[in-house]
Amino acid sequence: MKHEHPNVAVITGGNGTLAQALQSRLTAAGWSVQAPGREQMDVTQSEQVKAFFGGLNRVDLLINQAGVIEDGSLLNLTDGAFTRVLDVSLTGAFRCSREALFMMSKQRSGHLIQIGSFAALQGTAGQANYAAAKAGLLGLTKSIAKEYGGRNIRANCVLPGLLESRMTENLLSDEPRRKNLLEQHALRRFNTVSQAAEFIVFLDSMHAVSGQSFQLDSRVGPWT
Repeated sequence: MKHEHPNVAVITGGNGTLAQALQSRLTAAGWSVQAPGREQMDVTQSEQVKAFFGGLNRVDLLINQAGVIEDGSLLNLTDGAFTRVLDVSLTGAFRCSREALFMMSKQRSGHLIQIGSFAALQGTAGQANYAAAKAGLLGLTKSIAKEYGGRNIRANCVLPGLLESRMTENLLSDEPRRKNLLEQHALRRFNTVSQAAEFIVFLDSMHAVSGQSFQLDSRVGPWT
């Protein structure tokens, strides 16, 4: 009887709250999951990324979740603050996608999921670097979907919403600001880490879906 190896998932930014929830769900579903933090794979270092993926036999799912924030008004943003955020959230996703695609192309199968943000669609005051990086992920997703669809490789982008996580802890602990943010949601509630992870795992099972972006909260932007 032929033994089938478990599917392999790689989740970047593995120390993050969402990454850990994804790792738990995928592992429970029988996946072999690699969730490297910065110590195991710094996505800003091409050689580290290449070495990490070079140690894997296959990759069936890549979730680019690594990201940082260095907020500030545009006039106060330094070159370093701007490029550091793009280097992790956008260029880091490109580096990991490139290595995963090399393996997926040989397999003739695979799925890349970029973790985006509502900031990409709406812009966020004080987060020009972050919004630019996340907007870039939308374009990256669509290009990958078009380039590699013929090889049975999918690419999608998930905008999980403003999740209560370590990254947003300081932001959401300020009650007036929290109230203001909740009022931007039609349902007056945030999405949860658990439900975001559930959707992302479900999305991987949708084999006819590629090149799409999915917003997982109730903020309603203009139809443009």
